[in-house]
Amino acid sequence: MGLFKKDPFGHFIFLKRWLIQLLGVLSHRRYHSFNSLKIEGSEIIRDLEDKHVLFVSNHQTYFADVAAMYHVFNASLKGRIDSIKNVGYLWSPKTNLYYVAAAETMKSGFLPKVMSYVGAVTITRTWRAAGESVNRQVDMKDISNIGTALDDGWVITFPQGTTKAFNPIRKGTAHIIKKYKPLVVPIVIDGFRRSFDKRGLFIKKKGILQSMVIKAPLEIDYDNDSIDKIVEQLEYAIEQHASFLKVPTEEYVKLKKERNKKREFWN
Repeated sequence: MGLFKKDPFGHFIFLKRWLIQLLGVLSHRRYHSFNSLKIEGSEIIRDLEDKHVLFVSNHQTYFADVAAMYHVFNASLKGRIDSIKNVGYLWSPKTNLYYVAAAETMKSGFLPKVMSYVGAVTITRTWRAAGESVNRQVDMKDISNIGTALDDGWVITFPQGTTKAFNPIRKGTAHIIKKYKPLVVPIVIDGFRRSFDKRGLFIKKKGILQSMVIKAPLEIDYDNDSIDKIVEQLEYAIEQHASFLKVPTEEYVKLKKERNKKREFWN
């Protein structure tokens, strides 16, 4: 029956829809009132297929980044280009939208558990556990679950695996791209670290201009590009390559100057 239809992970779709609407209404003012979210390139979202799309992004908070993407994606699908004005776009949200998150993070409290039900594909981190560095084998079930999510819809991932800027891209994302051959759409975000606490649950400062730039899908030769080449592509695409830190490109400098002027206005 339609009412009791489940996603591939056994979650009731009607409940996911209700939670997306509830959390969306509660979080909307964090991006369109207390703070402002400048969006670029969201028209790209409307032209994507309904499934087999992998979004790759830099990471600044545990939850605020993902929540903003849920807003932007759903608004774009309702025809609101580069705008999340009027939260009515959540009336019929996209429910086959998933995001990759650390299992221990999603078990760290009631709200993370609720957000996990909405669309988290949890993985066991191979490099970090309980705040300590570890070295363990990749759980192949985690990889399989990401493939299942891609077969069902869109997946958001943060290939650095951390909220720290300019950390290396983890090769696991490149292996997933080679294995499942999804369309890869880069996203660059900024301002979230200044707006929210590290978890992205509490507002740290108001009047901050946040930004989200959605770029054109990457051109990847899935069969012939090496893992290292894909990793380098991702570094440039989400503006986390060392060159952006040491010798920024002219376009990057121009964008930064524009953002700084707007921050001065808001502050």
